[in-house]
Amino acid sequence: MLSDSWPAGCRRSQGPFPLRSSRNLFENFAAALQSYPMQSVFTGPVYVVRDNIDTDQIIPAQYLNLVPTMPEEYEKLGSYALCGLPESLYSIRYVKPGKLDSEYPIVVGGRNFGCGSSREHAPIAMGSASCKIVLAESFARIFFRNCVATGELYPCECVDRLCELLKTGDVISVDLDAATVTVANTGKTYKFKPLGDVRPVVDAGGLFNYARETGMIAAK
Repeated sequence: MLSDSWPAGCRRSQGPFPLRSSRNLFENFAAALQSYPMQSVFTGPVYVVRDNIDTDQIIPAQYLNLVPTMPEEYEKLGSYALCGLPESLYSIRYVKPGKLDSEYPIVVGGRNFGCGSSREHAPIAMGSASCKIVLAESFARIFFRNCVATGELYPCECVDRLCELLKTGDVISVDLDAATVTVANTGKTYKFKPLGDVRPVVDAGGLFNYARETGMIAAK
């Protein structure tokens, strides 16, 4: 269940309030979308993983006692992002020991990214570690929904199997408007499925912020 409080500076929103009328919803909708400080292009090195990366690999269960609504614990969650990946397969760690943030703002995965338990901490930990986008061949449904609800990550579904075309450290640019991925060292461009209605929700910083901005619930 989504929390109804979130620390200042984090992307998460605050809890439910009485619904406004549908008239107010439609009157405020266009203006609210125009007010978002939307970033459309993200450039940086990628961290590449394979198929079936589950939520226990993204954030192991022993760290679920960290409370994301507390700023210090939110930051700590980032230091553990993807720490459950086996070192035998991933010698380069997503977050270096002793650091809170990752050097890789974009994660590239294979099929069924985010499978396993429905822990909300998974996208939150990645977002806390400064991840902005996950490009995967497919997503577990609940992980995808948690990315959107928390506003922590843009979950982009690749058309091509990028986890076999890229390696960790490759620099790419992701254009959310054009739904394209451009590889810096080759100039090659790949497509991903447009985010559609998901985009403005993540742009707003999550479901509750989006609902307030569009008039679906009363502004605090």
